[in-house]
Amino acid sequence: MSAKKETSFRESVDLMFNRAVALMDLPPGLEEKIRVCNSTYTVRFGVRLRGQMQTFTGYRSVHSEHMEPVKGGIRYALSVHQDEVEALAALMTYKCALVEAPFGGSKGGLCIDPREWDDHELELITRRFAYELIKRDMIHPAQNVPAPDMGSGEREMSWIADQYARMNTTDINAKACVTGKPVNAGGIQGRTEATGRGVQYALREFFRHPEDMAEAGLEGTLKGKRVIVQGLGNVGFHAAKFLRDEDGALITGIIERDGALFNPEGLDVEAVRDWIVKHDGITSYPAAIHRADGAAVLEEDCDILIPAALEGVITMANAPRIKAPLIIEAANGPVTAGADEILRDKGVVIIPDMYANAGGVTVSYFEWVKNLSHIRFGRMQRRQEEARHELIVAELERLDRYLGGAWSMSPDFKARYLRGADELELVRSGLDDTMRTAYQSMREVWHGREDVTDLRTAAYLVAIDRVAASYRAKGI
Repeated sequence: MSAKKETSFRESVDLMFNRAVALMDLPPGLEEKIRVCNSTYTVRFGVRLRGQMQTFTGYRSVHSEHMEPVKGGIRYALSVHQDEVEALAALMTYKCALVEAPFGGSKGGLCIDPREWDDHELELITRRFAYELIKRDMIHPAQNVPAPDMGSGEREMSWIADQYARMNTTDINAKACVTGKPVNAGGIQGRTEATGRGVQYALREFFRHPEDMAEAGLEGTLKGKRVIVQGLGNVGFHAAKFLRDEDGALITGIIERDGALFNPEGLDVEAVRDWIVKHDGITSYPAAIHRADGAAVLEEDCDILIPAALEGVITMANAPRIKAPLIIEAANGPVTAGADEILRDKGVVIIPDMYANAGGVTVSYFEWVKNLSHIRFGRMQRRQEEARHELIVAELERLDRYLGGAWSMSPDFKARYLRGADELELVRSGLDDTMRTAYQSMREVWHGREDVTDLRTAAYLVAIDRVAASYRAKGI
């Protein structure tokens, strides 16, 4: 494939899909069925605000119903348009297939700048948008389950869940109509951090394989690796925080709307985040060099580049100057198809978005299961685990007494071993297992086929093959 001109996000997804299916033996009809978006609903609704009727435009797109319900976030942004929503829905199909979450792909969007409206106004807008979708079964626990995305969060999901419950008063599974809710409103521990945590687990898995690191010219561990993060929203913040605090990485650059911060000695991620919350930007942050041209920092020397905000930030224009040997796509579609080709030719390893940011949908899956089962994870087995562990500890203590103190347990072993796993630990365990397993499935194709030279193509091959298998099983 040779991209002569810069492609849109939708065109990039299609080009990358084409590159993968060219290596597969799918019947043409099935290939087209997987490629196309099943349906897109556009709604224009009015809400009386500030003394007049305000009209808003929203979308909900369903890419594939090979499994139901379909799953995908709702983003609030002025840049939302149909092509973007359909491309994101397609990525959700492949993402769910890759990590084996039993969902089809969907996506939603509302053309709005949430910062322009106060909390009460935003609630009225959200509830009206939800009403328009719910009455057409485009929000439903068994058919279409939204989640947070750029510009939306726990609060908006809670409003949507409540609106669904008001309209479906006898649906016992009403809370499962949406994920990403606050914990006290049917959410699950670890959902807020999930996408960023998934990025961390993806990098840990990559660094477990010396052969894969060698492809990027890297060695050792994550400790001391220089990381630049573009976008310190929910995903970028948590990924950067966990990599810094738990893996010893150096966050040398943070790129935001109003420029970038750069410090080769490393940045305090939480301090930067607190500054952004207080000052609505990073300008004048005292403990780092501020650069007005934030995009230029994408081109700084680093070991790992994490684009974690918008699509299309790495293009044919700046790709030749990117120095990072490893890029992990925490955002959806941050690298255009043309840039992807340039970077691959340079030997840059890209951990693709459909895998790297799948932590959110994975933990959303756990939340959906929790809502349907009506019980929090760990409630049945935690104390039983502790009781069994107590038997082992008691036996070890008896052995210690028998040996007259010649052998003893480590000081904190007893407390750590006795504690049964709570919901957060179980969620993290499930997410870690999911990210490891999905990486292995990509890696087998990447290293097992001579005609596959990058992880993105491998990811598409795995995902499309699974979607095709689902359609065949349904007799389509």
